[in-house]
Amino acid sequence: MLDPLDILTNIEDVIPYYQPIFSAEEQKVIGYEVLGRIQIDSEVQSLGPFFADPSIPEEYKTEVDLKVIRQALDHFVDSDRDLLIFMNQDANVLMMDHGEGFLELLMEYRDKGIELNRFVIEITEQNFEGDIEQLHHVLTYYRTYGIKIAVDNIGKGSSNLDRIALLSPDLLKIDLQPLMQSSPSPSYEYVLYSISLLARKIGAALLYEDIEANFQLQYAWRNGGRYFQGQYLQLPRGRFIERDLLKDRLKAEFHQFIIHEKKKLEILYEHSEQFYKRVHQLVAPLKKASQSDDDFLMTLGRELTDCSFRIYMCNGDGFQVTKNVFKHEGTWMFQPEYIGKNWSWRPYFLENIMRMRTMRKGFFSDLYSDIETGEMIRTFSYPMDEELYLFIDLPYSYLYEQDGLI
Repeated sequence: MLDPLDILTNIEDVIPYYQPIFSAEEQKVIGYEVLGRIQIDSEVQSLGPFFADPSIPEEYKTEVDLKVIRQALDHFVDSDRDLLIFMNQDANVLMMDHGEGFLELLMEYRDKGIELNRFVIEITEQNFEGDIEQLHHVLTYYRTYGIKIAVDNIGKGSSNLDRIALLSPDLLKIDLQPLMQSSPSPSYEYVLYSISLLARKIGAALLYEDIEANFQLQYAWRNGGRYFQGQYLQLPRGRFIERDLLKDRLKAEFHQFIIHEKKKLEILYEHSEQFYKRVHQLVAPLKKASQSDDDFLMTLGRELTDCSFRIYMCNGDGFQVTKNVFKHEGTWMFQPEYIGKNWSWRPYFLENIMRMRTMRKGFFSDLYSDIETGEMIRTFSYPMDEELYLFIDLPYSYLYEQDGLI
């Protein structure tokens, strides 16, 4: 790592590098993130460690940052007028003068021909130590000029979704580096899924960064990514690239993603149809032959013992009207304590009730973590009549054996 003094005494060797950001919609470069570099003895080194070092006074970092930004903006003056300019700013430093100094810099370059709506200010929310409300006011003020706000490094470290929502950013930058680990945390993808839901609710676009492999690009594409960035696409460099450079390659990769996703959906639909037929053929004769709901559920459980571990029935308001039949160590047993429990609070529960009522057909839920067992399962929902609905829980072991259910 370079000595900070070497950087400060050789500040004339500080230069900007540009990492392109690609659009899912047009498969072309829509902007660049400005990154700090220093050229020493024909070798270019990153200034990332310098900016991240808490022992270096902020005024030194600001001096170097300003050197990088001014050179970059001089470059952007002559670029396409719709290219976005992504710039990292430390929110703690920005708030020292309530954002006035940095805004003045942007205004200076507006007078040179760069429209303010091309600027995207990246901040890392989890590093901010001040009053989040005050930061929100400053960023809202910036936004009145058309300046866009991105919250960076989501997915790396801890991010507070409440604070992110308060800031109402235009973009959320999600770091995919953890996906490269040999054993990423099982909850990691669910955290990212929560962030994608938040983005949708607050109207923020998702920009996936640190994409280093094809499977990460596929993950980003499948999970609502509008913009992509990372060395798998293009490394940072000291000049701009042809905006359509990767258009053909990205179109081809997206085409493969689409084929794969369609195939998965077809397989899931076929499984759902086959499972519906199996349950449908069992329900009517078993119901007719059964003396009670207990009788019916126990017999159905034994018929479905190869693929289920829990079965119960609810009414249209989500109140459970039967006991559970539950398979424990290969034996089916009753769980009467579940009678009267209400499940309408579960995501999509009432929506699924309405789907069954309208379609008169059964279907699979998405993959989710079971509250009691903690394992990943799917539930098959089946309409018995207008006010009675059957729920069949399928264990992970069964789903794993079926192509396309995980």
